[in-house]
Order: sequence, then C-alpha cells, then structure tokens
Amino acid sequence: MEKTLKGIVQYARKNYFSYWVILGIDTAISVLCSLVAYAVIHYMAHVPMTDWMLCKFACVSLVASVAGSLLFHTYRNTIRFSQARELWRIMCAVLFKITCLVIISFGVIYETQLPYNYKISYLLFDGLLTLVILTTFRVSLIIVYDFLLDWVNKKNTRILIYGTNEESVALKLRLRDSAHYKVTGFYVYGKNNSRRRLADLPVYYFENESDVDYIMRKRGIKGILFARYEDTRLEEKRLLEYCKNNELKTLIAPTISEADSDGNFHQWVRPIKIEDLLGRAEININLRQVAEEFRGKVVLVTGAAGSIGSELCRQLVQMGIQKLIMFDSAETPLHNVRLEFEKKYPNIDFVPVIGDVRVKERVRMVFELYHPQIVFHAAAYKHVPLMEENPCEAVLVNVTGSRQVADMAVEYDAEKMIMVSTDKAVNPTNVMGCSKRLAEIYVQSLGCAIREGKVKGHTKFITTRFGNVLGSNGSVIPRFKEQIENGGPVTVTHPDIIRFFMTIPEACRLVMEAATMGEGNEIFVFEMGKAVKIVDLATRMIELAGYRPGEDIKIEFTGLRPGEKLYEEVLSDKENTIPTENKKIMIAKVRRYEYTDILDTYAEFERLSRAVKIMDTVRLMKKIVPEFKSKNSPRFEVLDKE
Repeated sequence: MEKTLKGIVQYARKNYFSYWVILGIDTAISVLCSLVAYAVIHYMAHVPMTDWMLCKFACVSLVASVAGSLLFHTYRNTIRFSQARELWRIMCAVLFKITCLVIISFGVIYETQLPYNYKISYLLFDGLLTLVILTTFRVSLIIVYDFLLDWVNKKNTRILIYGTNEESVALKLRLRDSAHYKVTGFYVYGKNNSRRRLADLPVYYFENESDVDYIMRKRGIKGILFARYEDTRLEEKRLLEYCKNNELKTLIAPTISEADSDGNFHQWVRPIKIEDLLGRAEININLRQVAEEFRGKVVLVTGAAGSIGSELCRQLVQMGIQKLIMFDSAETPLHNVRLEFEKKYPNIDFVPVIGDVRVKERVRMVFELYHPQIVFHAAAYKHVPLMEENPCEAVLVNVTGSRQVADMAVEYDAEKMIMVSTDKAVNPTNVMGCSKRLAEIYVQSLGCAIREGKVKGHTKFITTRFGNVLGSNGSVIPRFKEQIENGGPVTVTHPDIIRFFMTIPEACRLVMEAATMGEGNEIFVFEMGKAVKIVDLATRMIELAGYRPGEDIKIEFTGLRPGEKLYEEVLSDKENTIPTENKKIMIAKVRRYEYTDILDTYAEFERLSRAVKIMDTVRLMKKIVPEFKSKNSPRFEVLDKE
C-alpha cells in the first residue's frame, strides 16, 4: 500500500494534467450543474420540460462554459498549486456563463412556463452550484494530494524555517513537494504568540536556549532552514550556536537564480558554510539596465575558467547576449566550464578558446575572428607569495597581457573593456599588487588618450577593484577546510592580519554594475564593509565543523609571507572618491599618467620580463609606481633605498 502511494505521489510530482483534460472536466461539471439547476427549478415550479428543451439548453450551457474557461484561463493553472486568485478566475468564468445564458438562452428559458421569480432563481442557483462544485473539485484534489504527501513524507527530515517574511513563506511553498524535508513550522526570535499561523503552519517563538530546546524536542525537529543569508549572520551566536552544540542541521536555501536549470530546488538546500556567515546583504543592481547593456552583444571574457571569470560567464548568459567567447590558458578548468555550460545552457552560443594573453598573435586572432563588442578582462596572476618569487611572470601576464588585450580592444573597435583589479593595487607592498596597478595605469591612460583624440578609437575602459573573494581558487577558506578535515593544525600567518571579503557573485555583480554605469576611464571601488580578522575566521570555521579551537584543532602562526601586509587598503592616501548612484560603489580619483609618456616604459617592461631581468623589472616597477614599498621581501626592499 505504502509503495503504491509513493508511486502515485512521485508520478504527481513530475506530471501534470493536460490543460484540455482540466478544461473538459470543468466544462462537464458546469454543464451538469446547469442541467441539475434547470431540472430542480422546473420540479419546484411543477412545470414540465421536454427532452428537446433539455438538450437545447445543455448545448447553450456547453458553449458558454467553454467560452468562460477559455476567456479567464481557469484550466491553465496546476490544481495542486492553486491559490485564492484561482477562485476569482472561477467566479469570473461562472459569471460569464450566467451572463451568456441570460443573453443567448433568453428564449430557451422563456419557452417554458416558469414564473418570473423561478427564472431568476434558476440563474442564481446555476451560478452558485457551478461555483461550489468547481471549487470543491479543486479543494478535494489539494486535500487528497496533501494527505498523500504527509503519508509518504512522514519519514522525511523534520525542519523549521527561520523567519516569517515573504522569503520564508515562499521557501515553504517551494519545498512543499520535497522528497527530503518536511517543513513543520516557522521559527522566529521574540515573545510567544502560540495562536499565530502562517501558510497553514504554526509559528514558534524563542527568547532563550530553553525555549529552543523545548520546541526541538517536543516537535522532533532535526534542523533549521534559513531563507536569507543575513538571517544566518543574525543568529550566528544564538540559534546556530545551539544547533551546533546539539547536533541539529543548519541549512540554507538558495535564491531562485541559484537553483539549477532543471528546477531541482531541494537538491540545492545545503548546510550553512562559513561563506554564508561572512557575506553581506545582496547588492541591489538594476538588472534591467544591466541586461540592456549586454543584450545582443558578442562578449569576450579572458580568464573565463577562473573563479571570477566563470561566474561572469554564468551571469552574462542570462543577459541575452548574442555570443560568449571564453578565453583561458588553463585547459582542464576551461573544459570543465564547457561541460557545465553545455548541460545548463544548451541554447547559448558560446565558444571556449585556449589561449594566453601573453601571446599577442593569439589575442589578435580572437579579436579578428569574433570581433567582441564587450571585453571582460579577468585573466591575471593573483597569488602574492608566488608572484613575489616570479615577478617577471607577474609583469608578463598582469601588465603586458592587459596591455595587449586593451590594444586589441581599441584596434578592433570594442565598445567597452572592463578590467578586474584588486585592492592590493592600492599602496602596493608586493609585486602582484604593483603589477595590477600598472595595468590600471595603462588602460586608464589609453582611455584618456582616446577621449582627447590622441589615439584613434572609441573603446571605453573601466576598472573595478575589490578585496579577497570567498571560495575562489587558492583562497584561504578552501585551505582552512582542508586543514580542518585533516585534523589540523590550521595555519595563520599573523594573529593580527585582517582582510576584506566578498562572495564571488557579489564581486561579479560589482563588475556588471560598473560596466553599465561606466562612461570610461573610471576605477570603481567597493564599500567593503568590515574587515575580518583571519584568526577569527579560522576559529569560526573550526567551530562550524564541530570542533573546539585550540583543543581539538590547533591554530598555528607561521609569520607573514613575502610581500604580505597586515591589512589591505581600499583607497590609497593620494586618492579620494566621488559617489555614484549605487551607495556601495564609488569612483576613485587617481593620479593621471600621459599615454605617450608611458609607451616606451611599458615596452621596456615587456623586454625586461621576457629576458627575466628580475631586479631591473622590479626597479622599473618602483619607478613608475613610487608608492610601491616592498614588505617582508628582503631582496626587493633594498631597491627602496636606492
């Protein structure tokens, strides 16, 4: 029996009645109600009726019923998801049918010898009976389906949804058919109101740990599901702490945009991660304006297989672009991105291209073949210690590579080039940060030269700076996770080191917004929020994994690495900012460099770095960017004294 019920529910989850089946059932009910009303009223009035009159009246009711259903689309909604507005549609369709009967069948009714008051009674009775039966039909299906769901899902994990906002209610509705979780109510901090219900489920309140403990044990709750990231941060020291200590699941639900293309929403409900607690409220951007900027355009993304580049590609394919060119030198990651896009976005025209921004001929080939209108330049080397050891490679990729992409963008008439930069470019203390600042200088000076008519072209150059990206390849969080899984120790360079963090989607939304609002030659900086102490981050990750910091897993300090500083700056001392329409995005005002004055210097950068003249390369970097002062890098610190 249970197996049969499960089969019925699983079939119902994946299948829907055909529109025409519902239309047929609705029509049959409506016509039957008309005939019943017609017969009852004639019986009550003691007036005889003929089969011909009954048949004629049934035909009129049939036409009116079908027309009403088609006009108000009563048959198009999935019945088990019906809401109050569905009742309104049915009422309109029934009223339309009665109106048609009054107009079309006036003569039919009056062919009989019914008294006038019985004729009016017939119309009212027919309309009321049809409305009640159609509504009862839908309610009955919903009740039966809900009963079967409760029966089949009785062994599912019982959870509460945190909050009573719109997102929480929507989440409950989206999980209604879940084969994994059974939502038993809503949970919110505040004074008890035991009679309150929401979406037909009770709302539970808590003020202290004993309240939480009582509800969890009484209702057999196994986890708390959060609908919003900000709620997880609000409850980190309260509800999440209790769940961690009592081995209850703490889950987060994705937004609609994060759900997979097959709509398997429940598969995306996942345990809360450290990234959820570090992130901030979602950035509000004008999606319509952003989509309008890219709709119908050919877009090139360099570094498309990286953390930022691949997320940019995912967001771009939702903007109605004409073609996406994914350019990267990393073969396996680009292949993985290709497989992902072939599965999730089969209708998108995208082209993966293996290539290196250091190779001018390869970059030229891409521009010549595809003529991109928008260029997102995310290809870069980013690891500070590694670039401190390999400065010539940092210059070749971050400086020469950026220069070649920018030059090709101008030569092949790209409309905009948006370059991804870093907060490490501000008052740089390492080779990586300085190389990104040099890239900023080149594209900005080139853009100014175009605006002033010194260089032929119309490409607009836009730069975005942001801090460390949560979960990106090689970032601190994946490394900490691996160390925790291996039993520790977790290694931190310095007890006082702090960093700014943002999520990958957050960073990409900044790039998108900058690309839309940028008029050319701006460097956009982001309001980064609060800096995070890395040792506190390590502690929180250890606790989130269910261990005790310092006891189960130790934290060790290894010392600052070459080129690393205790804190990152967002704006240098010589910069100030001007606001934009988005309060979290500002424009940095930086020292200007003349394009004609730096051309020879950038050619020299390429010559020195290709010849692997390490000291000469770094010396020239310090000359062009005088605020570049090396830290924890003895071999380059001597150059600051020259």
